[in-house]
Amino acid sequence: MVTEEGDSVGTVRARDSASRGQWEDELVAVVRAVSGGLLFGVPLLYTMELWWVGEHTDAPQMLLILALLAVVLIVLNLTAGFRSTQDVRLRDAAADSVKALAIGIVVSATVLWMLRVVTVETSAFSAMGKIVNESVPFCLGIGVARFLLSGRPGLSDEKDEGGASASGSGTRPLNASVAELGATVLGAAFVGLSIAPTDEIPMLTSSMDPPWLVVVVVTSLVASYAIVFVAGFARQGDRHEQEGIFQTPGVETIVTYLASLVVAAFLLWLFQRDVWPASNLLDQMIVLGFPATIGGAAGRLAL
Repeated sequence: MVTEEGDSVGTVRARDSASRGQWEDELVAVVRAVSGGLLFGVPLLYTMELWWVGEHTDAPQMLLILALLAVVLIVLNLTAGFRSTQDVRLRDAAADSVKALAIGIVVSATVLWMLRVVTVETSAFSAMGKIVNESVPFCLGIGVARFLLSGRPGLSDEKDEGGASASGSGTRPLNASVAELGATVLGAAFVGLSIAPTDEIPMLTSSMDPPWLVVVVVTSLVASYAIVFVAGFARQGDRHEQEGIFQTPGVETIVTYLASLVVAAFLLWLFQRDVWPASNLLDQMIVLGFPATIGGAAGRLAL
């Protein structure tokens, strides 16, 4: 009788563990989807022409956009997708396409709300038009998230003949830290160069008060951490184990965010934006720092 009870408890625990594993896998897949959407779609979030198009998109056009997106996502999920494994059945690809579409819409709406492009004063029709149009690049990024800067499958587990990781985690800590900073600067500059010269930065900044800018800072840090250390892109395990001056995940996230802000400040100066007084410069650095941080995270993934 005791044995039966012990077997029963063991079975329940095993089921609970399997259930937790499934939920964790699903959560990582969602994080990977959001990360892919941000990496692919964040530059278009700072495009006022796309906001204006959204204001004049009628209901039939919105439905057509969503229908076409659903078809494209089914194709992408059959060839790429946001999960660590590829969907091989049409039913699974269709189910994941619905999830990807929902994630794209929710994330687009959230970021537009963070940027104050969509507020409580925005009419429901205008807000929906903006969200649907902005969800297009987000959903495309979600559809290719598994291949987006992910390297070869299983690369994080590969070892060279000397026992060192294929990603080079056996390099000296100083070299690793310099490489991370360099990749961050390059990625931040690559994304920021397409946004810094535009009028969107001062326009967005003018609608944000200090508490709202804190929201942007926190969102930037969370997005950077999720992309590099949670989403399951290539060599994620090696990044958690790296040793260096600032190679712990939390410290690295903060330091690389500061580096992205420096890049943002330089780009604003380079394109002669109105950055004085100093408080105006800081505000614009934070607003431009969000896409720059996403670019910096992409640069570190490319290492």
